Amino acid sequence: MTHTRTELTALLQQYDLKPSRALGQNFVVDPNTVRRIARLAAVGPGDLVVEIGAGLGSLTLALLETGATVLALEVDRYLLDALRSVVEPRGAIVHHVDALHANYDEIVQGRPAVVVANLPYNVATPLVLHLLETQPLLKRMLVMVQREVGERLAAQAGDEAFGAASLRVQYFADARVVGKVGPSVFVPRPNVESALVELVRREHVRIDPSLVSEQDLFSVIRTAFGQRRKMLRRSLAEWATEEVFERADIASTRRPEELTLEEFARLAAAR
Repeated sequence: MTHTRTELTALLQQYDLKPSRALGQNFVVDPNTVRRIARLAAVGPGDLVVEIGAGLGSLTLALLETGATVLALEVDRYLLDALRSVVEPRGAIVHHVDALHANYDEIVQGRPAVVVANLPYNVATPLVLHLLETQPLLKRMLVMVQREVGERLAAQAGDEAFGAASLRVQYFADARVVGKVGPSVFVPRPNVESALVELVRREHVRIDPSLVSEQDLFSVIRTAFGQRRKMLRRSLAEWATEEVFERADIASTRRPEELTLEEFARLAAAR
């Protein structure tokens, strides 16, 4: 059983709670939506799920229905009593932590895990990148984020949303948008659409560090996207000579959003 709109509203009233604007809280109140997310997460008995931003437990309950073991992370201390009352009797373990600073080794205790999350819009990108960069035991993620954020995380070279964050994701994982969610299923109702993004961690990073270091690769990427609409010869004027572009076999008249990660790696290695 997952929360309906009526049940979640009653839970808010019972515990004298209001969604926090500062924390970007929007609670899902549609059972079909949370069950859809659980289905797309492809988890079940034997799987360990780390749910970030459990809120009042709507998605937690749907994940528990799959038979997975659920570790529910929530930063808002005011929600903890209500959250625990809903999900702990059904077997979830609640952790009061900030997901950006949590000790995941302590939380997952050496076990590989899947992240499922309804992420506040203001922390989604830094949190996803932080987990990819630092938590190798988190093998897959299914995150619900603002649609524009989701498109950026999953964008490929040439896409309108493509940028430095897209390339950072690609270095560690394969990402794709697997669904859209309208604003009507949330309380309070946001002014934007949401996207469901699946990220699958690669066994090895996409660019061999023996060919070009991570630091050198992302140094040129950050520099190039500092002036993303300009040609590379302009945005990288202080970084590379025309000879560098020739060695990399990259036309200096191209723009940053047109280059693949492999092409940026060629540039970094040719300097």
